[in-house]
Amino acid sequence: MTIKDVAALAGVSKGAVSLAFNRKPGLADATRDRIFAAARQLGWAPNLAARSLSSQRVDVVGLAICRPAKQLGLEPFYMEFISGVESVLTERSCSLLLRLVRNLEEEVGLQDAWWRGRQVSGSILVDFRADDPRVAAVGRLGVPVVAVGHPSLTGGLTSVWTDDATAVTEAVRYLAALGHRRIARVGGAAALGHTAIRTAAFDQVARELRLAGAWQVATDFSGEAGARATRSLLTGARGDRPTAIVYDNDIMAVAGLAVAAEMGVRVPEEVSLLAWDDSQLCRLTRPTLSAMSHDVYGFGAEVGRTLFGVIAGDGEVGVSHPVATPVLVPRGSTATAP
Repeated sequence: MTIKDVAALAGVSKGAVSLAFNRKPGLADATRDRIFAAARQLGWAPNLAARSLSSQRVDVVGLAICRPAKQLGLEPFYMEFISGVESVLTERSCSLLLRLVRNLEEEVGLQDAWWRGRQVSGSILVDFRADDPRVAAVGRLGVPVVAVGHPSLTGGLTSVWTDDATAVTEAVRYLAALGHRRIARVGGAAALGHTAIRTAAFDQVARELRLAGAWQVATDFSGEAGARATRSLLTGARGDRPTAIVYDNDIMAVAGLAVAAEMGVRVPEEVSLLAWDDSQLCRLTRPTLSAMSHDVYGFGAEVGRTLFGVIAGDGEVGVSHPVATPVLVPRGSTATAP
């Protein structure tokens, strides 16, 4: 079926069908409804890639994420981030093309296929590593992109990021001010650039504060890994285990809270817990979880707006946009050191 078939069934011109699907003025509501009804009857929809080529419109934005599907579905950060991106795409009648990949090499091939096949008008790149191969690949292809990551990782690409180092420092200083001298961090995948930034910041502030104990455990961000890390940290003798734990996401913090209850370690009387991102999960637990809070939805929306600026040429390519520093929100899971 083609646009010509839809026009014939609706008794209008092909131009009228185009006006209807591009949501442009110039048609009576009754005519527009008749066109949509004809399209539904024939099972026809406009080809977004072809429409983008012919009109220079931005219709599809690509996002590839290197995470297992099951884990991504449980991760509050990405759900809120994607919702924020979608809020901007919806305003512009655009779509998000989301793919999960196994590794960066697969994503490089995917970005190549997307761009050469004119399936996307631009891409959002996330989860940067040191010496990330995507930087050179998208530069070679000429793909309009926005990198979600610190400028030290994104090789001169236009980037939007949050200040992870300052946030980690604030978290540890807050716990130290409560009297905690043995503090642990349950971090994410060690290969990720933002994990490395947080790790370095934690080490530095622990040295500055001369903590009696400072532990860091790398995980894959899953609840299972967070539970294992918490169990390992809390199995030591009382004087040799942390009295406070900082987690790199909410899922691991919730899992850690469950492990503490299972082991009979009281929160916050014996161990204080501090989550990251501050999704609804943090307010549904008992006790409620203290967290490093930031507007993840707004962060995603800013990424979307920045990408449209890059595609349209309205913004300066290569500019870094620090969005915000996560702010500490104290709740029931943190207290003075025992």
